[in-house]
Amino acid sequence: MNLEKLEAFLQKHNQPKFRLQQLKKALFQEGVSSFTEISTLSKDLRELLEKELPILSFAVEKVLTSKDGKSMKALLKLQDGNRIEAVLISPIEGVWSACISSQVGCPLACGFCSTGKIGLIRNLTAEEITDQILFWIQHLKTTNQKLSTIVYMGMGEPFLNWEEVRQSLTGLVDPTLFGFGARSISVSTSGIPEGIEKLAVEFPQVNLALSLHFGTDAKRNAAMPINRKNNLETLRGALQGYFQKTKRKVFLEYVMLAGVNDSNADADNLIEFVKSIGKLQLLHVNLIRYNATDSDFKSSSKERTVKFRDYLEQNRIGVTIRKSLGEEIQGACGQLAGK
Repeated sequence: MNLEKLEAFLQKHNQPKFRLQQLKKALFQEGVSSFTEISTLSKDLRELLEKELPILSFAVEKVLTSKDGKSMKALLKLQDGNRIEAVLISPIEGVWSACISSQVGCPLACGFCSTGKIGLIRNLTAEEITDQILFWIQHLKTTNQKLSTIVYMGMGEPFLNWEEVRQSLTGLVDPTLFGFGARSISVSTSGIPEGIEKLAVEFPQVNLALSLHFGTDAKRNAAMPINRKNNLETLRGALQGYFQKTKRKVFLEYVMLAGVNDSNADADNLIEFVKSIGKLQLLHVNLIRYNATDSDFKSSSKERTVKFRDYLEQNRIGVTIRKSLGEEIQGACGQLAGK
């Protein structure tokens, strides 16, 4: 929803100042999907708003739902014809988390990620980012449910679109708009040190996740080209600086790739890197079994993943095997391709 256009509309039609607050509450917190639903407005005003101002900055082309009902994926067509995807998952009964995109495509070209194969088409605007949340709020309202958490882990690298992501975060935590708590929001990066620093300074209570995936530069370079610019030593320094500013826990995402990064030697490299950062109590590894894409990578077996986890635990590393949702509808981590 474009607030500037909404304010200009209200001024043009000589509406009282409190009208904007009424509309903000109805749109961002109550999740109305049509101005005609707002009974506190006159019928004429509702019809004018409905005719002149779209609530969402995109068209919803389709929504896929998994058989168990715990994950959904929306294909969204932007006004310029480009498409993005946004995902909704329920890891716990009654808890819904939205995974949102920050770019059309992604410039980082990670070898195991479908989005990276698209390349970068363009950055999303702050409105296009927050409208994904607005859409899921509207969608959940139809079943009397609410959105609990938000993760910037869809298409794109959030820290390479920082200005628009910053504006979107500001709107999400604004109590007069969405009103989400900062700690219910997470931003995931593939490793942009300057972005990590900006998040620490401007949004110290927002959660940070780092898509690490490898414990050596050689392996990370091969699958994640961004590591050639921002290697593990650089990321170590960025995380140490983050801890100094925030004292907040960081989640290290580690996708399990069969025969690539799931051996005991790989576990030792990961352990060495994590311990070299220090502050073990503020670092937690999330193991994610690889979700199939059109790459040559294969997922580690459940048994291998469990053994990997157990080995990390034996070495005093906080670790969880993260439950994967959405693979059935091509909506899991690494599978978003805008189609």
